[in-house]
Amino acid sequence: MVGFKPTDVPPTATIKFLGAGMAACIADLITFPLDTAKVRLQIQGENNQAAVTARAAEYRGVFGTMATMVRNEGPQSLYSGLVAGLQRQMSFASVRIGLYDSVKQFYTKGSEHAGIGSRLLAGCTTGAMAVAMAQPTDVVKVRFQAQARMEGSGRRYQGTLDAYKTIAREEGFRGLWKGTSPNITRNALVNCAELVTYDLIKDTLLKYHLMTGKENGWDLRTRATPSVY
Repeated sequence: MVGFKPTDVPPTATIKFLGAGMAACIADLITFPLDTAKVRLQIQGENNQAAVTARAAEYRGVFGTMATMVRNEGPQSLYSGLVAGLQRQMSFASVRIGLYDSVKQFYTKGSEHAGIGSRLLAGCTTGAMAVAMAQPTDVVKVRFQAQARMEGSGRRYQGTLDAYKTIAREEGFRGLWKGTSPNITRNALVNCAELVTYDLIKDTLLKYHLMTGKENGWDLRTRATPSVY
C-alpha cells in the first residue's frame, strides 16, 4: 500500500483555518492605507453644513486622500486601526475561507462530488458566520480609521482595547455589532461569488490536469506516460 507523499497530504481544517487568517493579515498589512482612504472618502461630508462647506475639497480621490492624510496627520494615520484590522482578518478570513471546505463537506455529507447548490450554501454559511464573529473588530477598525476627522477635542479612543470598552460602555454591548445585518447579507453574497468561483475553477484545473504538467496523457516532469495503476 502506497502512502501519501508529503506534497499529497491534504491540509487539516486547522491548517486551513490558520493559513487563511495569516494570509489575510499579510494582505491587510499591504492594503490597509487604501482601506483607510476608502473610509475617509465615505464619511466625508457627514459633519455639520458649515464644516462641509469649508472642507468639501479636503479629500479628492484615493491617492489624493492618502497624500492629504500624510500631510495633515502624519504617515501613521494611514494605519490607524491596524490592530483591530488584523484582529478582524484573523477572525473573519479564518472562518470565511478556512472553514469553507469543511462546511461544504457537511452539506454534501462527506461526498467528494459537490454540486453548485452545496457550494453556494457553504459560501453563504461561512460568510455569515465570519461576520457574526468578527463584527466587533470591524466596528472598532472603522471607528479608528474615521476618528481623526473629529474636530476639537483629542482622539476618542486611546487604544484598541479601550475602544471595545468605550463602545460597550457608552452604546451597550449591542453597539459592537452595529451594522451586522447588512454586513452579513453583503459578505454572504461576496463569499459565494469569490469562493464558489474559485472552487469551480480549481476543480476544472485539477480535472483536466491543466496545472500539473500531465497534459495530453504525458507527465512532463518524467517525460513518460503516467501510469493508470
